[in-house]
Amino acid sequence: MIHLNMSQAFVSAIPLGLNLQGSHRVSVCRRAPRMGMDELKKATGYKAVDDYVRSGMVVGLGTGSTAAFAVERLGNKLLDGSLKDVVAIPTSERTREQAEGLKIPLVSLDTHPVLDVAIDGADEVDPELNLVKGRGGALLREKMVEVQAKKFVVIVDDSKLVDGLGISGAMPVEVTPFCWEFNLKRIQALESVKGCRAELRMEAGKPYVTDNDNYIVDLYFDKPITDPVKAAEEFSSLVGVVEHGLFLGMSSAVIVASNDGIQVLEPKTKVIA
Repeated sequence: MIHLNMSQAFVSAIPLGLNLQGSHRVSVCRRAPRMGMDELKKATGYKAVDDYVRSGMVVGLGTGSTAAFAVERLGNKLLDGSLKDVVAIPTSERTREQAEGLKIPLVSLDTHPVLDVAIDGADEVDPELNLVKGRGGALLREKMVEVQAKKFVVIVDDSKLVDGLGISGAMPVEVTPFCWEFNLKRIQALESVKGCRAELRMEAGKPYVTDNDNYIVDLYFDKPITDPVKAAEEFSSLVGVVEHGLFLGMSSAVIVASNDGIQVLEPKTKVIA
């Protein structure tokens, strides 16, 4: 497990035996039995709904294997009556299908532009709780929904904790299909990501197509992105770039599950709106 620099983020709750030193608030319980990956994901998804969702809320539902457990928990709590009058906004077609199957009432940003909370997974979490998201292809809808939430709760297992963004796999950039190769070359040439390898995401021998009919350019790095804020600004400055997978300063809390227990990390300050 990578150790976070806890001067940048503090631990608000650490049940089940994590032993962190210093002045951070620590709650210690018994050590949990070893869990598989799905069990770790389920633990964070269930905790996010149990701790952050209340009756009458508007909730953003994330996309991916971890977020699916939060959707499952919300559906179950609506079914058993422990939550009432909750409406939700899904961040992808597959999340919409799951939510509809669980009879979760769905709305959109058109009618509900402010959310009480959004819950989603992440591909990377750095020591300042900045994120890389979008390896599942839903980055545009995810960011549109999650930036509108009063609280954005991130749910991950400890394998997603990194010392710097961009080092564990693809950092996605969504682009228009029109002249995608032109945009790929411009993205790769940006000063903030110079030296990265850029590849068009493929699926079954064809370009991968997002829910919004766009393509994704995946960036691969040999070392962490030096200045994620500058990179985000440079991506957004290119006409033809629809959105990027850097989610900076958005996290209200990050729930991390490991075989040592569950910890909830909260940022001391917002980095960027």
